[in-house]
Amino acid sequence: MSFTQSERIPTTPTLPTGETVATYGTYLQAQKAVELLAEKQFPVRAVTIVGTDLRMVERVIRRLSYPSAALGGFLSGAWFGLFVGLLLTLFSPGGSAGVMLPAILFGGAFGLLFSVIGYSFTRGRRDFASSSQIVATSYAVLCQAEHAHKARNLLADTGGVVSGWPQPVSPPAPPVGAPPSDPTVGYPPPTGTGYPPPAGTPQPPPGPPGPPSA
Repeated sequence: MSFTQSERIPTTPTLPTGETVATYGTYLQAQKAVELLAEKQFPVRAVTIVGTDLRMVERVIRRLSYPSAALGGFLSGAWFGLFVGLLLTLFSPGGSAGVMLPAILFGGAFGLLFSVIGYSFTRGRRDFASSSQIVATSYAVLCQAEHAHKARNLLADTGGVVSGWPQPVSPPAPPVGAPPSDPTVGYPPPTGTGYPPPAGTPQPPPGPPGPPSA
């Protein structure tokens, strides 16, 4: 079975193409979405999971000291010695298991020695053990344009589906109050209209009283 050029995995770093059909907060959710597409006989070679806003997370496991470094080195060396001892037992002519214990002890001793020496060079600069991961804040499921509509329909029940239609632009809200350029703001209405002046309009001082009527 041969694949077309567009279906082959690129050998050089290349940005993915396609439409975003769904977005999820964790990688497990995106993985389950692709597994659902595979169960429903969807062509999953058209699907790509893209992590956005990558961050390097370093989780501190424990504090290091000479005893902890020696114990960790001995255990890792003992596992390697156990593996070597099993190989010697399987392929030795006599098949004797007497080499198992010496292999474990020698492996643990060498592991302890190398771990203590390595810790002595880094002591004071890195006195803790940690584990690092690259984590994304969100994961997008991309699909080729010819299969994007079908993928959205299949993932409709899982949540996180992104519509392929552009979002409508809401009209701007009307301005509140009169615009600053309105010439009627701050001025009394014309005389003879019968309307009272607006609140806050300065009134002229009263004039002298007129002559009494006969």
